[in-house]
Amino acid sequence: MAFDDLTIFSAVKKRLGWLTQRQEILAQNIANADTPKYRSSDLKAYKFKELIRSEGLQLNMAVTEASHMPGRRKRIRDYSEVTERRPFETSPSGNSVILEEQMAKINESQLNHKLTTNIYKKHLAMFKTALGR
Repeated sequence: MAFDDLTIFSAVKKRLGWLTQRQEILAQNIANADTPKYRSSDLKAYKFKELIRSEGLQLNMAVTEASHMPGRRKRIRDYSEVTERRPFETSPSGNSVILEEQMAKINESQLNHKLTTNIYKKHLAMFKTALGR
């Protein structure tokens, strides 16, 4: 049995995937802080209930015969991106990136990443203890 089959480990893996994608988007926002008319974006909030509900709809199946149905391919990004419609602050060039806000979001993502990896480590330690190692 693989660890991905266990609920806690698959949830941790999905959470880490969400945090990774959020970090990419926040880094992109910071990289475009001086780009005229650039609007900052972020991922939709991580909601476990919605993630579980949509998991059954996204398939990645191997087709062994031409008569088999291929299913629906997973998107490159599993989580949807949100662009702020009315930003709190906009520069004269039309850029809506606030560096302090982006840095605060990056720090929040980093803390959540540490928490999630600690949960993963603790559960692995529990398994090792149960196995007598």
